[in-house]
Amino acid sequence: MTNLKKDNTEEKILNAAQNVFVRKGMDGARMQEIADEAGINKALLHYYFRSKQQLFNATFESLFSKIIPNVMRMVQSDQPIEEKLEFFIENYIDVLMKNPFLPTFILKEIHQDPEFLAELIRSSGLESSKVVEMFKNEIEKGTIRTMDARDLLISILSLIIFPIASKPLLSLLFFDDDQKNYMDFIERRKVTVKEFVLHSILIK
Repeated sequence: MTNLKKDNTEEKILNAAQNVFVRKGMDGARMQEIADEAGINKALLHYYFRSKQQLFNATFESLFSKIIPNVMRMVQSDQPIEEKLEFFIENYIDVLMKNPFLPTFILKEIHQDPEFLAELIRSSGLESSKVVEMFKNEIEKGTIRTMDARDLLISILSLIIFPIASKPLLSLLFFDDDQKNYMDFIERRKVTVKEFVLHSILIK
């Protein structure tokens, strides 16, 4: 099997697994269903991933690897705090728009197995203490107003995640189930959220 073919097959499996895990969760998903979704036989699926747990880990490690390294690079950079936050908000919304099932998965796993989810996120490179420390340093420097750094981080995440996690409801309530209008709205939220956060916390 050539490396190119192997890479393509693995990507196909991971994409199929994402769909099934989001629909069924870790416990409800079946390897046969994932194989069917990927258009391969179960034996080939087991050649790549020996167990459902291994596939589950690989699927969401792949997803978190698209987010967390960017977060930590932002935290450790010398950019002004407003540039860091603008970068984070815009890139995080982009990732969720490309992977709209991710918030749904996270919300399900928060209730089913929060310890596993926390370890999965940490193993992807997130050091939450450094993110909190970044905000504390900015407060001490007088660039942002005094507040609980954890509260600030959670508020930013909520502003980003909720409109995407609640897409089925918001689409019906506010966009007459018009998906283009909804997606245009989410795209515009990059500016809305950046302005809202920065105007709320920056000391001019």
